[in-house]
Amino acid sequence: MAISRRLLLAMLPAALAGCVGGATTRYSGPTVTKVEVHKGRRKMYLLSGRDVLRAYDIQLGFTAAGPKQFEGDGKTPEGRFIIDRRNPNSAFYLSLGINYPRPHEVAFAQSQGRDPGGDIFIHGWGNKRRPRSADWTAGCIAVTNAEMREIYMMVQDGTIIDIVA
Repeated sequence: MAISRRLLLAMLPAALAGCVGGATTRYSGPTVTKVEVHKGRRKMYLLSGRDVLRAYDIQLGFTAAGPKQFEGDGKTPEGRFIIDRRNPNSAFYLSLGINYPRPHEVAFAQSQGRDPGGDIFIHGWGNKRRPRSADWTAGCIAVTNAEMREIYMMVQDGTIIDIVA
């Protein structure tokens, strides 16, 4: 019994070293230089240069057509953004932040007397089972938790993300 306990205690630091919000693997492949999101196709691609490293089916905001303009509109933003933060403790498993809103989006929303919204992420499904075919986020890009674990390890802060209609 004492040997088993010692063995478990000895293994614990190694087991925890790779854990980040449920992510337990490290990525050692080509650098992801850009993320492309094609809203109409409901696809997201991780690229290294011109090479597609991975492709994912995605879910978007509950009113996905058109660019996000205001808080609560249920739209996913369109344009060129940057992955600017990560959350290993997300309510939706893991998440990568997108730098929306940018200054011109804030200015437009304010000119309309509205708030542009914010907190746009690529994230997992969290603890709920969801149908693959339904858009459900408030404007984010969602993938399964297993896919998000892979994306979280592959995509670094500062990576460009192009979101197109």
